[in-house]
Amino acid sequence: MADLVHPSPAPAPYLTRSPLSRPVTLGVIVGNRGFFPHHLALSGRAKVLEVLAKAGINAIIPGETETAWGAIESLQESRLCAELFKANRDKIDGILITLPNFGDERAIANAIRFSGLDVPVLVHAFNDDPTIMDIEHRRDSFCGKMSACNNLRQYGIKYTLTTLHTVDPSHDSFMADIKRFAGVCRVVRGLRQARVGALGARPTNFNTVRFSEKLLEHSGISVETLDLSEALGRIERLADNDEKVVAKRATIERYANAKGVPSDALNKMSKLGVVLDDWQAATELDATAIQCWTSLEEYFGVVPCTVMSMASNSLTPSACETDIAGVVAMLALQLASGRPSALVDWNNNYGEDPDKGVVFHCSNLPKDIFVDDIPVMDYQAIIAGTVGRDNTYGTMNGRVRNNPFTFLRISTDDLQGKITAYVGEGEFTGDPMTTFGGYGVVKVPRLQDLLAYICENGFEHHVSINQTRVSGTVHEALNKYMGWSTYYHK
Repeated sequence: MADLVHPSPAPAPYLTRSPLSRPVTLGVIVGNRGFFPHHLALSGRAKVLEVLAKAGINAIIPGETETAWGAIESLQESRLCAELFKANRDKIDGILITLPNFGDERAIANAIRFSGLDVPVLVHAFNDDPTIMDIEHRRDSFCGKMSACNNLRQYGIKYTLTTLHTVDPSHDSFMADIKRFAGVCRVVRGLRQARVGALGARPTNFNTVRFSEKLLEHSGISVETLDLSEALGRIERLADNDEKVVAKRATIERYANAKGVPSDALNKMSKLGVVLDDWQAATELDATAIQCWTSLEEYFGVVPCTVMSMASNSLTPSACETDIAGVVAMLALQLASGRPSALVDWNNNYGEDPDKGVVFHCSNLPKDIFVDDIPVMDYQAIIAGTVGRDNTYGTMNGRVRNNPFTFLRISTDDLQGKITAYVGEGEFTGDPMTTFGGYGVVKVPRLQDLLAYICENGFEHHVSINQTRVSGTVHEALNKYMGWSTYYHK
């Protein structure tokens, strides 16, 4: 059995830095039913593959000559397609069902069942041209899609629909659907094999970041732990003139404006960065959550904000206060968008406007979301009052750019034995605000309803944000395919 693969163009610059950067690959099923015009199956197949190639998505599909018209109709063709998908199970991230004519609903469902794949499925149907509805051109895909979905549901196969019930593949709507579905596939693929590092214990005063490793593991997300004492011990063994330390310091000073930051503090940050890099590489981590408040400051003499900001900006998200669930949300948003995520607090009201608020962290936000291209490194004003200014250098100060954004919170609900989440969208505004740390004024429709939902359901004050509009993609991935109870704040 031969597979037809369309090579993807080079991914966007952000994606090339991600450990989960390989192109999305879809198994493609072309539905056919014998008494409908066969030429529609053949031409429809070619048109869909052309669009996938244009979208930079790889396709695995039985060859044109291996089945009648390169489509799937019989039991034997279902098995042939399933065997091809099995042979490529490590490559296939999702399945596209396309119906150039009515299609055989049993053959489609059987092909997926026989393959044993548990991946997102997108169902697409061609539209008829009302000016040519004769026996040689009539598709009836409009009707066939309902039958296909009916059988998928009977088989217990989860699936996603295109925005329009029927749509020509050349339509902009279909390209948007394909790209959105690729995002769903990336989120599901990434989370089901994610490895997240927890450096240090949960800060005593942050009960809000408690989480269940077992519930995450059940969803495919593994947590690798490293005691803070081990990290500090590894740091102690590094000399100031170690090649890795020198290189990391140079990277830090290019990344942020560190004028006025003591040299000793920069060396400590650099050593922490080297240890984190080595740990992430050795344990193949996709994200990290780090103990901060206030052990690192008091016993090491620096905040980890800069090295965490650098990690998040290079698409290895890092969350503070050992918020593992928070960094999983950062990772999910990043997988959907291909851009850096940040973890912030829902922190303040903004005057009397019920739909506006202030988000804030002290901060480790990735620099690409700041207004200034080169953010200013400074001391952490809040912790400085406890451990002294000289022990708190390394925070990233700046205002977040005015952009639309998606917010997401994931939580492990141990009392109910399940993972829950909420997701929605808003925008960063230009409203006046003068403060410190990383901050921005946000506007979220029906914000008061959202805040009530957060409080009523016991969600954390931390929320992950990403400066793109991917709430629908994330909701589809988490709620439908990960099986997490996810509220969509539309």
